[in-house]
Amino acid sequence: MPKLAYLGPQGTFCEAALRILAPDAERLPSANVGAALDAARSGEADGAVVPLENSVEGAITQTLDELAWGQPLLITGELLLPVEFSLLVRPGTEPRQIKRVITHPAAHTQCRGYIEREFPGAVVIAAPSTAAAAQEVAAPGSPYDAAISPAIAGEYYGLDEAASNIGDRSDTVTRFVRVSRPGELPEPTGADRTSLVAFLRDDHPGALLEMLSEFAVRGVNLTRIESRPTGDGIGRYFFHFDCEGHVADFRVGEAISGLHRLSDDLRFLGSYPRADQVATNIKRGTADADFAEAAGWLSRIRSGLV
Repeated sequence: MPKLAYLGPQGTFCEAALRILAPDAERLPSANVGAALDAARSGEADGAVVPLENSVEGAITQTLDELAWGQPLLITGELLLPVEFSLLVRPGTEPRQIKRVITHPAAHTQCRGYIEREFPGAVVIAAPSTAAAAQEVAAPGSPYDAAISPAIAGEYYGLDEAASNIGDRSDTVTRFVRVSRPGELPEPTGADRTSLVAFLRDDHPGALLEMLSEFAVRGVNLTRIESRPTGDGIGRYFFHFDCEGHVADFRVGEAISGLHRLSDDLRFLGSYPRADQVATNIKRGTADADFAEAAGWLSRIRSGLV
């Protein structure tokens, strides 16, 4: 039975994602995303499940940064999890008593309208996770009156659900990924995603365009691009890319090879099945057979046979 670390404590959306991605796995709650990934790196766990992006909040920057640095890890799977928030309180708490609310900053962003409308004078305090917020409210002598958390966290920590589905949007989704130490890649399915981190060799006009061109000229569609600071000074960035396809596909492999030539460092984060199962749209002239035919033609040219 594999052991997988996740952003804890018990009752997080991350735990819910892990239960779906690996229902038989032993679960190891971690204090933060970095700790979960470090558990996978050290061998304390066989892998980890962490959030990568949210349809409202955008990228989870801590996850992006943790995957870019340290010992390499591979993404082997992903899950799109609908996210619904509840307002959790200690039994007997009245709405007029709610003055201090605690939650994760991303959850606050997604429920800001509700809080401003229902509790305009309330102060919102940041917690490491939505489940940690529920844990804080449940603690004896807690200074917090309510938590914005998943409903399941109330069951774990003995809190009542004062209100349900309080997000400002009802269609919010968070993308979670399963990661492990480098090893055998998942087989291509025809509906795959490949993730990369690229560091610029030097900053010059058109540097990013050169990177993007490696994908464009081979018909590889980018599904996400994020810039993150390297920490080496203002204006120094590295880039996260998600693209359609598998590294085993000629067009994707060629694009990655080209990106490698242009980059100071290129980190391959994995090729894995897409959670939405959307098949890759292969542009005319970029199928594997097209690359093989072109390579054969070039070989004949070089041999003087054409």
